[in-house]
Amino acid sequence: MNRDIQLIVIGGSAGSLQVIFKIFKYIPAEFPVPFLIVLHRNVNFESALDELLSVKSNLKVKEVEEKETIESGYIYLCPADYHVLIEKDKTFALDYSEKIHHSRPSIDVVFKSASATFHEHLVGILLSGANADGGDGLKIIKDNGGLTIVQDPDESEVSYMPHHALQKFKADFVLESGKIGRFIFDLNARA
Repeated sequence: MNRDIQLIVIGGSAGSLQVIFKIFKYIPAEFPVPFLIVLHRNVNFESALDELLSVKSNLKVKEVEEKETIESGYIYLCPADYHVLIEKDKTFALDYSEKIHHSRPSIDVVFKSASATFHEHLVGILLSGANADGGDGLKIIKDNGGLTIVQDPDESEVSYMPHHALQKFKADFVLESGKIGRFIFDLNARA
């Protein structure tokens, strides 16, 4: 599999945080592809997610800022209560439009926007969660030539989100949580 991967987007909700920690234990500091994580987060709860992920990963972690250019060596976090869009010049835009699947940020919005910019140079990963967000966006990533990975619903803490996505289309890979990080590391090594 020879791909020029330029961005990896990870979406999840209930039950996905521990999976994210597992993923990043395999990713070295010199990993050349940036990550964008979109999690359903409670806007009324002050989160130290960036600090926690900084401790659990080897990459720099920061919350997305308006008009910020995407750079390698980073894990970008979508801020609570904003949709994140990716512009054609590979900068971020924050959007406060209506919630989708009762969520802002919406995984579907991020996946669709990332796919419109990165096309086949994108990897989309959908993890555990309790609603239908993410399936439509992940299908668009696949339709645009990107690589799609879904956490195995049988071992997801909350299986609704990955199960719903797999009912919509056939993902490229369905992986157990402990294998996703190693797969990403190996995928980059083969590129």
